[in-house]
Amino acid sequence: MAQNLYGKNRLGIIKGGQLGRMLIQDLLKYDIKTFVLDDDTDAPCKACCNEFFAGDPGDFKTLYRFGKKVDLLTIEFEHVNTDALEKLQKEGLAIFPSPEILKMIQDKGLQKEFYKNHGIPTADFMLIKNKKELSGKLLKHADLLPAVQKTRKAGYDGKGVVQLKTASDLSRAFDAPSVLEKKIDFTKEIAVIVARNAAGEMATYPVVELEFHPQKNLVEFLSAPAKISKKTATQGLKIAKKIASTLKIVGLLAVEMFVLKNGKVLVNEIAPRPHNSGHHTIEANLTSQFEQHFRAIYGLPLGSTKMRSPAAMINLLGEEGHEGPVKYQGLEKVMVMEGVFVHLYGKAKTKPYRKMGHVTILAKNIAQAKQKAILVKQTLKVISK
Repeated sequence: MAQNLYGKNRLGIIKGGQLGRMLIQDLLKYDIKTFVLDDDTDAPCKACCNEFFAGDPGDFKTLYRFGKKVDLLTIEFEHVNTDALEKLQKEGLAIFPSPEILKMIQDKGLQKEFYKNHGIPTADFMLIKNKKELSGKLLKHADLLPAVQKTRKAGYDGKGVVQLKTASDLSRAFDAPSVLEKKIDFTKEIAVIVARNAAGEMATYPVVELEFHPQKNLVEFLSAPAKISKKTATQGLKIAKKIASTLKIVGLLAVEMFVLKNGKVLVNEIAPRPHNSGHHTIEANLTSQFEQHFRAIYGLPLGSTKMRSPAAMINLLGEEGHEGPVKYQGLEKVMVMEGVFVHLYGKAKTKPYRKMGHVTILAKNIAQAKQKAILVKQTLKVISK
């Protein structure tokens, strides 16, 4: 059932980073009143939302009180207090995604078990309690290496992830509940964003290809659509829709996947919100991921996901050796390039590898878009003053 856009239209957004900022920018045309809660008093959303509340979304009382001020609640960051959300939901507040989904997403172990229990292809894994147990497992089963260890909670954007290539890497392992995955020999990393509304209507965006920074595990380049076979693309889209329908999610779901040498697709991780792998949709698709999220959570018809143009995207990351007030070097040179769209996130201070913005490049084909993206990356630098 569609929400009342012109009556009770106070939308609460938990956390106020760049995802919330871009969501609000799309909501302005619909006259939605936006309320944001963030513990950073200089959060990117602060300058564009209707009301900003400084507070910790991980604190029960803070989040509960915030929820009582709005008519509908959504997130741009998963790691929030789900107990407060459950209480608000029981009291009648519409919350998308649901607290139940968030609880599963917050725990990578529960994620992996969800895939296993529902026949969703993913890498082989085992759950580890601590470093001592991990050491014992590796002593008995050397064939587990090389592997990837991921902390079950609080990991994102490459945090909470370590590669264990040999037994000598055990010193770098996490001493915390974690997931140990056999390292996958994949050829590509891809992602699919799927939207679903309460009526069960779903829409998928074309599959994109991701290239990650080798050290920081952050997306460095994105190509849309992905250069993969039709069969592989169909697999990816089918898996994303199966997860969304099984979860009965309302809103967006981003599904990151590995493509193996034999063409098989395995799920890596999921995120129940707008995602870095969908930023290009602002310019490249008929409906941006942010408007689509709004349509889904308000029970409105989903928009067309057709592409206007092939696209590439790069993240603008803070340069190594630079920390402090931000300066964008080479911005003017990039702004005169045809088909190049710069998005700055309004963060006053930079630090190494911090996401400070992104740039989308539209072109006749992926090769041209990628070539120009490389030029943009070489030209536009995020440094400190």
